[in-house]
Amino acid sequence: MTPDRIRPRQGTRAPESPAPDLTVVICAYTVERWDDLSAAVASVHAQRRPPEELLLVVDHCPELLRLAQEHLTGLRILANRQRRGLSGARNTALAEARGALVAFLDDDAAADPDWTEHLLAGYRDPDVLGVGGLVRPWWRTGRPDWFPPEFDWVVGCSYRGLPVRSAPVRNLIGANMSFRRAEVLAAGGFRTDLGRVGRRPLGCEETDLCIRLAAQHPGAVLRYEPAAAVRHRVPAARATFRYFAARCWAEGCSKAAVVRYDGAAAGLASERAYLRHTVPAALLRSLARRRPATAGALCAGVALTATGYLTGAVRGRVARIAARASAKGTAPGCGGPRPDLRGGTP
Repeated sequence: MTPDRIRPRQGTRAPESPAPDLTVVICAYTVERWDDLSAAVASVHAQRRPPEELLLVVDHCPELLRLAQEHLTGLRILANRQRRGLSGARNTALAEARGALVAFLDDDAAADPDWTEHLLAGYRDPDVLGVGGLVRPWWRTGRPDWFPPEFDWVVGCSYRGLPVRSAPVRNLIGANMSFRRAEVLAAGGFRTDLGRVGRRPLGCEETDLCIRLAAQHPGAVLRYEPAAAVRHRVPAARATFRYFAARCWAEGCSKAAVVRYDGAAAGLASERAYLRHTVPAALLRSLARRRPATAGALCAGVALTATGYLTGAVRGRVARIAARASAKGTAPGCGGPRPDLRGGTP
């Protein structure tokens, strides 16, 4: 499946101003996060450098749409006009945004007061197509003793192993990222067959988009700027080993989909470095500090992610064989479920 087509506004082009207009986008899907959503909106209104526009996109939840229209002010509120899920909601925002730059903030995240200033500063370099920032975990019940910081990507946050200073990266983190809108529109936006839908712990649409942007613009830069920070709420339900395991497995499945779309060279470049350097260093550190539970979580996380990747790769191959056989009008030699191509990303 190709990305849903997004029609840019007439005359949209790459920004020339050192401080182009900024649209901040928050996507939401449930009334259960109302307090978090209200806090996210308030954090944007409290920016030292307010954005020119704040958009809230509600993902196929009429109750939340009505509640937001009645109680939230100082923003535009839209319903997701594409396929249900975070990718469709983001694409709706991209199609309607008025800013030359579009920043995405999760509905359960709150931005630091200087967030927009640090994002915008990165675009002084015309080669920069996107800027993302630090996502700090806000553990509502405290970080579990066994949970390794190297796996904070499991809860959608920055993890140990990322740069500690401003640096180019392959992909940005979905809870805190921004792009030049024209280039994202030209790339087709976010794939709607990847990404989170409801509560399922999936993602990886950001990785795919960043890889496509880099392929279409050789020499362009996606910059990670830790000074552009947000706080991301981590509820008790995500502080369990059950969630950790499910998320690692889903990550592996997602990476298999990214590799099918974008190739192994780009789709696994960051993961190879992560497995060669970040995880071994973390394992040695946990053993030296006599923390066997953390060492076990590191090993389990790698194993579950690898298993998910292999499962996704096999399912993808079976689906391709079945599709070719169907196109030829013959029955395939073996069957299997079509893959769920939604996933996450370190």
